Amino acid sequence: MMILICGIPSEAPVRLVIEAAVKQRAPHVVFHQREAHLYDLHLAVDRGGVWGQLYMRHKTWRLNEFSGVYVRLMDYRDLPEHQPHMPGALNADERHKSALIHSTLDEWLEMASCPVLNRSSAMASNSSKPYQAQLIARAGLDTPATLVTNQPDAARTFWDEHERVIFKSISSIRSVVKELTQARLTELARIRFLPTQFQAYVPGTNIRVHVVGDELFATRIDTEAVDYRYAGQDGLDVAMTPIVLPNAIADRCRRLAHLLNLPLCGIDLKQTPDDQYVCFEVNPSPGYSYYQERTGQNIAGAIVQYLMQKEQNTA
Repeated sequence: MMILICGIPSEAPVRLVIEAAVKQRAPHVVFHQREAHLYDLHLAVDRGGVWGQLYMRHKTWRLNEFSGVYVRLMDYRDLPEHQPHMPGALNADERHKSALIHSTLDEWLEMASCPVLNRSSAMASNSSKPYQAQLIARAGLDTPATLVTNQPDAARTFWDEHERVIFKSISSIRSVVKELTQARLTELARIRFLPTQFQAYVPGTNIRVHVVGDELFATRIDTEAVDYRYAGQDGLDVAMTPIVLPNAIADRCRRLAHLLNLPLCGIDLKQTPDDQYVCFEVNPSPGYSYYQERTGQNIAGAIVQYLMQKEQNTA
């Protein structure tokens, strides 16, 4: 048995999984998506089973050889090789081949019997922040007061009610979290053309929880920044420390990952001064490397171990 690692090997989350597989001497194969036009992938559904073969670098692997798959693929249409005006771009036939391979790979990942971190269908929940918030609440975690609107007056009323408010995009694309300050109130007319998510500001300490199967890696983030991911842009520092969550909160994080069908995810929490835990959102394809490289938490190693345990995870 071996694991399949899909993505761009130079990207940190993918690179760390590859390095962890090497360190653990775990057999693995890397699907380099920028080379997809050089591969072949044959897929068949027969007698209630999914069969196929993957051809890469003059070698062939049967799809049922893989005990698990780690997936971190960008939209192939955004790859430099798919931009006709870029140096080294693929020709039309090669772009078509790459698109076909990516499409077939995604189809197999949806049907594969082995563990997949993560399937596209499960990650789709991140495309609707309000929907995801309902699942967060169902898992037993508190969420901040939230308003999604394109009406400036509604946003202003929400600000009046909560005194401190942050705002961010409602899309699945990463956006910078900003505070709705007095100065920004004068720009609210701009949201008429872009529905925006506003949330009551929650004081306290940021905590990022990475779930890998049943294993949790919790990290406390100390900073004065509203969005710690971009603290450096504001000249602020960030300190990260591994922590252990209270059992009740840890169980709710596992329950949330299960509800979302995301064996691998990043959960954003805040611990308030009165020791309450509030959940903001769940990242279905977490850039865990940012935290691992600052804390030493072996998240990549846990990913490899999870994917090598086919029998346990599919029982």
